[in-house]
Amino acid sequence: MDTLLLSRWQFGITAFFHFLFSPLTIGLATMIAVFEFMNWRSKNSVHDAAARFWSKLLVIVFTVGVASGIVLEFQFGTNWSEYSKFVGDIFGAPLAAEAIFTFFLESTFFGLLIFGRDKLTPGMRAFSAAMVSLGAILSAFWILVANSWQQTPAGYQIQGGRATLTDFAAAVFNPSTMPRYWHTLDAAFMTGAFFVLGISAYLLLEAKNNALARASMRLGIIFAVAATLLQLPTSDWHANQVALTQPAKLAAFEGLWETKSSAPLLIAGIPDPAKEKNIVAIGVPGLLSWLVHGEIDAPVKGLKEFPRDQRPPILTTFFSFHLMVIVWLYLAVVSLSALYLLLKKKLTSNRTMLKVFLYSIPLPFLANELGWIAAELGRQPWAVYGILRTSDAASPLPMGYVLLTVAVITLLYILLLAFVIYLLKREISKAMAQG
Repeated sequence: MDTLLLSRWQFGITAFFHFLFSPLTIGLATMIAVFEFMNWRSKNSVHDAAARFWSKLLVIVFTVGVASGIVLEFQFGTNWSEYSKFVGDIFGAPLAAEAIFTFFLESTFFGLLIFGRDKLTPGMRAFSAAMVSLGAILSAFWILVANSWQQTPAGYQIQGGRATLTDFAAAVFNPSTMPRYWHTLDAAFMTGAFFVLGISAYLLLEAKNNALARASMRLGIIFAVAATLLQLPTSDWHANQVALTQPAKLAAFEGLWETKSSAPLLIAGIPDPAKEKNIVAIGVPGLLSWLVHGEIDAPVKGLKEFPRDQRPPILTTFFSFHLMVIVWLYLAVVSLSALYLLLKKKLTSNRTMLKVFLYSIPLPFLANELGWIAAELGRQPWAVYGILRTSDAASPLPMGYVLLTVAVITLLYILLLAFVIYLLKREISKAMAQG
């Protein structure tokens, strides 16, 4: 154990915790905006009640997400000062844009929607909710610009031992920005949808005639089906980008050791990094080549093309990626099954499906975290791909100091997560009592 490993653990724990809330904020805020629009157009009291209920939950999620995001950004100065020195001129620009152009938009209208709700007209509430959703969506864009630049740096040059910005547009729209943004945004909508579906299912299991839950479930299914199906084109787009710009990461995803024409898409396998082969490998021949290059005979680079010290951690990258895909497949099956039951008007009476929704609440969060792990570990050993190693990016801190902060942050986040769950359950119990 050393300072570098502890700093990585600390950043990972903080990012993991923050990433529980930021996708949910986007998905939930967008669904609330839809409810507010429906209420404005229909003057339906059920839509108004749904918007009010989900807004109360959004307050909890939004608050913790903002607080944990601030802690995350502080760590670039505390634990990753060498990184900040090297790329601060570039990395700071999208973070500043996120704060100035989107966070203020989101937080201003969020305050108006929550604290001034009863003084606003339905139309103004719908507009405020739309601005909260837009602010969250644009905020995600700037954060992903910063993160994507680490994956595929562009619009810069090295001057005086530092990366300096030479082309703002090229840095913002670097090769991975748009595929990663749309893939992540769609995952946020999926997270919000299953959160709404799970809680609505719980309300229906406890009170069959809960009109708020019925309306929420209908909207949740629309979002869930659309989001799970849209993962196909966004995933394909993102995978093609990874193949072109980060071939070692793609090879780690697929457990591909040798460069191959007609490269197989691995369905199941167990890589053995020590022997540079797979203990078990079940795949579809040629499918990876076709998905990546559009030609079944096209060659795909294997891990052996890269020096050992430039390969990502194979096992963690491989299994996090494949587990993410398995979770997505499950959610897609659940979404389509629920849509079938909804069209047959049997959904809200099917207790088995309602329980599936309830128990599936954690799974989109798990898929998000697995995707983040695969993406971030997949670019190792680089903090900025190809130009700055992670080992050169950390602050020269005493190991004991970092160990202490890791322990404190871990404990605080466990307690805070428990408190968040308690607050959410309290609001859900109030809604259940009101019928």
